[in-house]
Amino acid sequence: MPLTPTPYIWMDGELVPWDDATVHVLTPSLHYGWGVYEGIRAYATETGSAVFRLRDHVSRLRDSARVYLMELSWTDEELVEAVRELVRVNGHDSCYIRPIAYLGYGEMGVAPQLDAVRMSIAVWPWGSYLGDTAESEGCRLIVSNWQRNSNQTVPPLAKATGAYVNSALAKVGAQRAGYDDALMLTANGHIAEASAANLFLVRDGELITPPVSDGILPGLTRDCALTFARDLGLKVTERSVPRSEVYIADEAFLTGTAAEIVPVASVDERRVGSGVGTVTKQLRDLFHEVVRGRDERYAHWLERV
Repeated sequence: MPLTPTPYIWMDGELVPWDDATVHVLTPSLHYGWGVYEGIRAYATETGSAVFRLRDHVSRLRDSARVYLMELSWTDEELVEAVRELVRVNGHDSCYIRPIAYLGYGEMGVAPQLDAVRMSIAVWPWGSYLGDTAESEGCRLIVSNWQRNSNQTVPPLAKATGAYVNSALAKVGAQRAGYDDALMLTANGHIAEASAANLFLVRDGELITPPVSDGILPGLTRDCALTFARDLGLKVTERSVPRSEVYIADEAFLTGTAAEIVPVASVDERRVGSGVGTVTKQLRDLFHEVVRGRDERYAHWLERV
């Protein structure tokens, strides 16, 4: 989806005009993919813009940085306020938010200088990640021939820039083959996740999702779906999912900050249920109510701008 420029980007504590928010071409993170980031959304509510689960995202960013031996120079509270200020000055009720920590210019080599951590935060309008048709009718998926990063290769628990080459290869391959996205397998042939979203199945009223041990990123929207399901009294199981099990699911859906909650219509040309199942719709409708501040049970997840 094309970027829509906004007036300002936050860089190392300062608001910088969009076109001036640049880094040197020899920044090590460009060459070696050593950086960590988050994807966050702000939503319009009846009382103004609110950033969804901002503190949880900031906490996960710091965890990712720790995995990659990066020390952030800003406290969680400073980063929370930076995001709130940036959304305010750019005048967005709803937007996507991208904080990124990367290595500053100065040295080059496969073992980079890790004490020169820089940081920026950008916001821009971003609508449906997988498209309106996928939202209304369900997305079409294919199982990728690219294996998901494992805990023995690139740490999947951290949201790192270079690690997403793995996801990008799967996503580009799926799109060029005419699909919306790809599912990626573990070395054992279990489904890990989509290129940038977690997977859920529904079978006989039970909600099933792959565990963190199968190389997934523990998504915050995934956590929302698990929380909602348990609060609604649904049976929830986190376990390994063989590839063929998704073919016989009653329902399936993807979760992610960018994707939100999107039904799955088919996988490898096999129709999954009716496209938009009852449980999927129930969880998606609740999610839309929560992010827009219409359900007080989850109001603590909203950071008012």
